[in-house]
Amino acid sequence: MGRDVPALTFTREDRRRYRIKMQECLEAFAQMLRESRFESERPQVGLEIELNLVDDRAEPAMRNTDVLEAIADPAWATELGRFNLEINIPPRRLTAGGPDSWESEIRDALNHADERARSVGAHLIMTGILPTLRQEDVGEAALSENPRYRLLNDQVFAARGEDLHIEVDGVDRLRTYADTITPEAACTSTQFHLQVSPERFADYWNAAQAIAGVQVALAANAPFLFGKELWHETRIPLFEQATDTRPQEIKVQGVRPRVWFGERWITSVFDLFEENLRYFPALLPLCDDQDPAETLNRGDVPELAELTLHNGTIYRWNRPVYAIAHDKPHVRVENRVLPAGPTVADTLANGAFYYGLTRALVEEDRPVWSRMSFSAAEDNLHTAARHGIDARLYWPGMGEVPAAELVLRRLLPLAHLGLEHSGMDAAWREPLLGVIEQRCVTGRNGAVWQKEMFHHIDATAHCGRHEALRRMTQQYIDYMHLNAPVHTWPVD
Repeated sequence: MGRDVPALTFTREDRRRYRIKMQECLEAFAQMLRESRFESERPQVGLEIELNLVDDRAEPAMRNTDVLEAIADPAWATELGRFNLEINIPPRRLTAGGPDSWESEIRDALNHADERARSVGAHLIMTGILPTLRQEDVGEAALSENPRYRLLNDQVFAARGEDLHIEVDGVDRLRTYADTITPEAACTSTQFHLQVSPERFADYWNAAQAIAGVQVALAANAPFLFGKELWHETRIPLFEQATDTRPQEIKVQGVRPRVWFGERWITSVFDLFEENLRYFPALLPLCDDQDPAETLNRGDVPELAELTLHNGTIYRWNRPVYAIAHDKPHVRVENRVLPAGPTVADTLANGAFYYGLTRALVEEDRPVWSRMSFSAAEDNLHTAARHGIDARLYWPGMGEVPAAELVLRRLLPLAHLGLEHSGMDAAWREPLLGVIEQRCVTGRNGAVWQKEMFHHIDATAHCGRHEALRRMTQQYIDYMHLNAPVHTWPVD
């Protein structure tokens, strides 16, 4: 939902006009699909990283406006909370520039931003949930200044009619209520984009759905929330609950949640946009002046503004994206299941695994989604979020197996194959996928390190829970800057 929106209230007429415009956009999109009007000759990949801001003591720093001004780079933007920022890495061909170019580009951007943040008393940290975040840090005052966040907050609570209920059981138990959507700001993610042709979109989306649980098991990095030790990737249940527009009575009627895995394999990208209109009322019914049919008829590319804005308020774990670049429309899969961090090295290893594995699965003679129920894929996601790299996941032909065994025996060779077919030679892909292999061999990812380091400090320093989390977070930041993959981080 990246568009800036004005602060206003909506009338019934606004909602009626918006519904009509969304239908017009959907019809134009269908026409574009029929007429093959999409860019697909030079597909690209992209990356967004959400980060937290902390002060010198690794406590949340509500300084995103000041930090953005200091960075002064349009690639950076606000996120929901004042302690969040997001960077959009420019899109590129997967194998462009050689094996180190993407990593160098990302590290240079992050290091420059961190240097500028330090000039205003803040530091950047890549993690799924900031361990030092307290519940009092996510009140109304923590909402970013951009009016779109206030407007979104008001619309979510207008739809709910009551406070949010957040409930997560893990090692500890969290039960709380919130009167703003700001707890969502605790969730900071890595988002991989993959541009594909409309004809192949369904296959790639289905493949991404099938491996979502595996991705989370390998990369879990959010075991703490509000001082409590919960799931290995607590970001998953928190995000699902912190943006839920449904009161309890609506849930039991089967109304779909806005943070949604989905409910079926698809046959076209159209299926997802059509579901958006069929199942979800508009949160932000803002109408654009452009007539999509008229724009198409004169040979131009329509923005489909209402369709894309609505899509941005439905938080699928794998989201379809329609966009225009260099006057040409394209579609892409936005993979949203992974947390941020711990390092750029880990992030690029996660990306290599995702891009390689999805390509290999799409090219199989008998696709995995023809042999696996959709509900099994969804169950895998939540099992992985709860148990992390120790999760047991279902895979066709193997049954329920440990995540690490599934990756080492079946999926890692496929990821190598997919990257090879993408033009990435062994000298390039082996270091990247070697990080994934070693995570599986050692059983260590970001969540495991955070938990072990916290308990080590708690047991040896006897300093209290929050202080142990603070010291752990400071050590995390130090190791993050070294850029050694997290499975190599010591606990001492």
